[in-house]
Amino acid sequence: MSKTALVTGASSGIGRAIAIRLAREDYKIIVHYNSNLKGAEKTLSEVSKISKHAHHLLQFDSSNYEQVETALKDIEVDVLINNAGFHKDAPALLMDNASFQKVIETNLYGAFYLSKLCGKKMLLKRAGSIVNIASLAGQTGNPGQANYAASKAGLIALTKTMAMELGSRGIRVNAVAPGFIETEMITEVPGLEAMKKRIPLGRFGTANEVAGTVAFLVSEDAGYITGHTVSVNGGLFPT
Repeated sequence: MSKTALVTGASSGIGRAIAIRLAREDYKIIVHYNSNLKGAEKTLSEVSKISKHAHHLLQFDSSNYEQVETALKDIEVDVLINNAGFHKDAPALLMDNASFQKVIETNLYGAFYLSKLCGKKMLLKRAGSIVNIASLAGQTGNPGQANYAASKAGLIALTKTMAMELGSRGIRVNAVAPGFIETEMITEVPGLEAMKKRIPLGRFGTANEVAGTVAFLVSEDAGYITGHTVSVNGGLFPT
């Protein structure tokens, strides 16, 4: 019997790659989006080409608990991928409060809301897997990204804590921390060529490589792994 995976922020980039990879692993995919309907429809089209399962779209603002609760009311998932993310950069002392709050609410609160609501249903089956998409910034900090780095560091701590709380119920919780990955977001980073020279593997990663790591973590092969953060950064920050 096929399992169902909800991938948040699946309209593009890493989220789309994860949805496609899990479709190849025979999951029914729920493609979440907030505002990028066109991108979500493209992802849905891609996963529908891979398998004949009834994949579908789901819209909500992950930072809004009421929207999340309503959207998930009649939905049960075996796998939850908390990928939805947002960044609005500025030096910490110049960052406006609204920018700090919005990034924290989307990246951290959203993952908490989804994990809480999906996790309660997983408890009834005593099975499930949650993977949070963190970031290298959450492990090292990053100038100009106090809000983003704080949200991702919080996500790593949330991962560890929920893994401890849910492990006895058969639910595993892990995180993946991508470094510099070739997506639309990376084009906004200054000094890319200089950064590439610092990476031991000498290149940026791909969204497919992140997706492959996620696919492993939700698989039976990773059945004894929980509370772990897997760094996918080409050796830039060895862990």
